[in-house]
Amino acid sequence: MKDLLRFIIIFITINLHAQSGFNSGGFEVTKQDVELHSYDRDSTANAIVIYEMGNSYVDRYSYRLTTEIKRKIKILNRNGFEKGLVSIFIYNRGKENREEVDEINATVYNIENGKVVKTILENSAIFKEDYNENYTLVKFALPNIKVGSVITYSYTVASPFMFKYRSWYFQDDIPKLHSEYNASIPGNWEYNIKLVGGQKLTTNDSSVKKNCLQISSGANSSCGIYKYVMKDIPAFIEEEYMTTRLNYLSRIEYELKVFRSFNGSVDNITKDWKSIDNDLKRDTDLGKQLRRNSVVKKLLNDTITSENDKLIKAKKILEFVQNEYTWNKEFNVLENVSIKDLINKKSGNVGEINALLYNLLVTNNIEATPILLSTRNNGFITQVFPVISDFNYLIIKVNINGEVYLLDATDDYLTFGQIPFRCLNSHGRLIDLDKESEWYPISVDDYSVKQYRYNLDFDENQILKGDVNYLSKGYHSLNDRERYFTNSETFINDYINDYINDYNSVEFSDFEIIDTQKTSDDFNFKFSIKSSPDLVGNTVYVNPFLIKFFDNNPFQLQERSYPIDFGFKDTYTYAIKINIDDSFDIKSLPESINLGLPNNKGSFLFSAKQEENSVIIYFKLAFKEAIYDPAYYDGLKKLLAQVLDTQNNSLIVLEKKQ
Repeated sequence: MKDLLRFIIIFITINLHAQSGFNSGGFEVTKQDVELHSYDRDSTANAIVIYEMGNSYVDRYSYRLTTEIKRKIKILNRNGFEKGLVSIFIYNRGKENREEVDEINATVYNIENGKVVKTILENSAIFKEDYNENYTLVKFALPNIKVGSVITYSYTVASPFMFKYRSWYFQDDIPKLHSEYNASIPGNWEYNIKLVGGQKLTTNDSSVKKNCLQISSGANSSCGIYKYVMKDIPAFIEEEYMTTRLNYLSRIEYELKVFRSFNGSVDNITKDWKSIDNDLKRDTDLGKQLRRNSVVKKLLNDTITSENDKLIKAKKILEFVQNEYTWNKEFNVLENVSIKDLINKKSGNVGEINALLYNLLVTNNIEATPILLSTRNNGFITQVFPVISDFNYLIIKVNINGEVYLLDATDDYLTFGQIPFRCLNSHGRLIDLDKESEWYPISVDDYSVKQYRYNLDFDENQILKGDVNYLSKGYHSLNDRERYFTNSETFINDYINDYINDYNSVEFSDFEIIDTQKTSDDFNFKFSIKSSPDLVGNTVYVNPFLIKFFDNNPFQLQERSYPIDFGFKDTYTYAIKINIDDSFDIKSLPESINLGLPNNKGSFLFSAKQEENSVIIYFKLAFKEAIYDPAYYDGLKKLLAQVLDTQNNSLIVLEKKQ
């Protein structure tokens, strides 16, 4: 029997260590934890969390929400030293209601002369500093950290906010072998519990513990005991073309839904969407400001109000608000919203500006509906249950002659029907003041465009020169117009300097902006260009891509667990004509390329052909989706790699005639 027990213990131990060699089964530091110096699953990791555990419960004596934290981290290189700088946020609401951090213990383990040596954090090395009016930071730096060190720390947070269970983050910017969170929640309290992110739980257990909480009257409550574990969690590495990392970091979040007191009363903290919609329409600052028709009636001149064409009238109303009122960069939508203040100050938050736009539209008999949303940096809206704080922005949906337009007056350069890039974030809540509210997709159907058209010739000195015409549409045009109209005098110089810095072998001159308007969808300019091709003996080598769309591949990860979110569909086009005079023979042209993503989600076309005495180059890269599932990541990565190779290595080979 003893031999069997010994075998079972050995088997379990081997199983725990098999994949990484680290002791990810507990907080204890083993000699092997300290001796190991690499992590096979991610050779780029600066450090790894070997083990971490959180345990939250309401203390039956103090009635404080108590959270115990333990964490064990391996330092793999010098860039991992920052993990030894620990900051703990504690929440304050006045002098009486403050969270407290206690029982801070931290140790650094190193190998010296073949033995594990411990360095313990001194209490004098723990500091507090104010972060803002609501948060204090408790900070400490672990001593004697070296490459190969293992650091451990533990602490307890006691909170008077007994309903406010903190989110638990299973994922971070370094890999984790074992992340565990345990929560004991009194049965009187009911939470909406949300698992965010793409990683899966390896353990998701629950049970009931009776009489876990008791009050002075003798009443008691059972508790739900929950255990969540994730293992072998990859590091979350941010890359281009994504919304906020909070949309994808794997974690558990808690939102108090119902509180049942010991006397039997019930308080519904989190309401359903129908109740929230009614509150939004009637009780919030915004709801009241959406019924301010009388305040705005005299703002518009007769030229606008007498216009019979509704589309023209709507465009003039949008232009009026854009020109007359300035956004103060504040995102208030549910409070501190006052159209009167906006009218008086000529400046206001997004709720005020677009509420004014809404009132002006409906007062002039244009069908309009407000949409509440969350911006890209603010995260996705929780649709399953209401979290009113998710909303931080307001736009207006307009229906004219069966066509739908989304409007925003905060930006002077937005065209009619265009909303800022910051708003392209999944769905918004359509707040119909007369009907039931509903979800509305926030997306862009039209492609944004960047295009270069060249017409080039060789002069008598074999210098390639000619004219280039640049055109942008959609969100590329919006960026260009904002840059130009912000300071038109320096725009051309800035552009020339940008080109010179990026392409120092090419000369640029004669920049000219082709007639463009502040809110025109097209932005167009032209310039002259001159470049000396490579000459080897009598052979001339010409790379036609004198200006490049991409300098590097934005996709560098081995794999990506979150979507590739461009925000809008996109095309990049070159149309190049190089006229070849009689002094050259065309020896070879680059090979044509025709690549596509699966399911026709994107494409790359490149061709080079001779037409009489000219070489015609055509290049088109199309991203046919605004958002790509991570399954397309490898395809996008390869597509961009081919684009870069084509830009850098395409050569037209000419031979000088003797």
